[in-house]
Amino acid sequence: MAPIYLDNAATTEIHPDVLEEMRPYLKDQYFNPSTLYSGGREAARAVQKAREQVAKFINADPMQIIFTSGGTEANNTVLRSPISFKSRKKILISASEHDSIMNTYGVLRRIGEASPVEPIRITSDGVIDMDDFKEKLTDDTDLVSVMYVNNETGAINPVLDIGKMCMEHGAFFHTDCVQAAGNEKIDVNEIQCDFISLSSHKIHGPKGVGALYVKDKSELSPLIIGGNGHEMGMRGGTENVAGIVGFGKACELAGKDSVLYAELKKEFLDSLYYSLSQKGFFDIVTINGNPEKSTAKIINLRIKGVDGETLVLMLSATGIYISAGAACRSHETTPSYVLTAMGLSPEEAMNSVRIAFSRFNSETEVIVAARHIADCVEKLLKN
Repeated sequence: MAPIYLDNAATTEIHPDVLEEMRPYLKDQYFNPSTLYSGGREAARAVQKAREQVAKFINADPMQIIFTSGGTEANNTVLRSPISFKSRKKILISASEHDSIMNTYGVLRRIGEASPVEPIRITSDGVIDMDDFKEKLTDDTDLVSVMYVNNETGAINPVLDIGKMCMEHGAFFHTDCVQAAGNEKIDVNEIQCDFISLSSHKIHGPKGVGALYVKDKSELSPLIIGGNGHEMGMRGGTENVAGIVGFGKACELAGKDSVLYAELKKEFLDSLYYSLSQKGFFDIVTINGNPEKSTAKIINLRIKGVDGETLVLMLSATGIYISAGAACRSHETTPSYVLTAMGLSPEEAMNSVRIAFSRFNSETEVIVAARHIADCVEKLLKN
């Protein structure tokens, strides 16, 4: 049996059309886009076309798109820019941000190069506590960073409301849209944000490329210093032409797959509950967060009495791939800070796993996966 991959929040299978679009730039059209001869000019046109595709995807202007190596670099570029410490007043971040936000702020604070950081509480639903946000957002706030869709739970934050409030207080607003892309509508004008982070490999594009939307480049300084001709002077280094071309094509192909994900989610949960009940296990599965406030692509489940990492390894032996949390923390044995911030105990967090669908998954696959999960749960609970 071919592996059944249900860890699409970690990465996604590259789309065949994306691979075909990239192929010429991996071999024959390998030229540096900064050169003046025809091959270089063709590469530059390919990069510009991709910039337009990414911009259209989020309703931005192409000149507001800066290509990066991924979402992590995009996040770091914002956080390490002078806007994060020019006044040393206050930065607000949600308690459930990606490691590339949390850890970067931690480093900057330790070396004294960032404004004081205040975390915004999250509720048991996994979204930010808007009352806490309203209380902490003042005219002294430099920057607010709140992700659109959480990478562990799929919780959807009210970014339109957040953007409006940031505008009213004169605060910059950055939102990590890596997990929202392709699942939820992203419109920079509706969100009223200053910065958006995107990643190619989360939407069936290649790894190693992403983008940062920048509303006004005068408010940003480059993280990577190099030639002024690269990325409008905002990122040094020769552009990854093939990766950028693939990213642009992935944005062109990406759609809101929420209807498909909702169908897959229903089939998966129905099959899981039924399979467990047939084995005599009832009420041992809980969805972490509120499904009504979450994207359908991601399900975070806790199974009473079952260690999440052990379940992941058992399933791997059967060709079923899920995760026990964020991929960047998969080798850690500590409970998820996202889940504990939601109010789960460390044990409950360790009993949790994440399932994430893609457009390439089928109903048959998720039903088979659910049955295998039930079989593994039975073995673990009866040992």
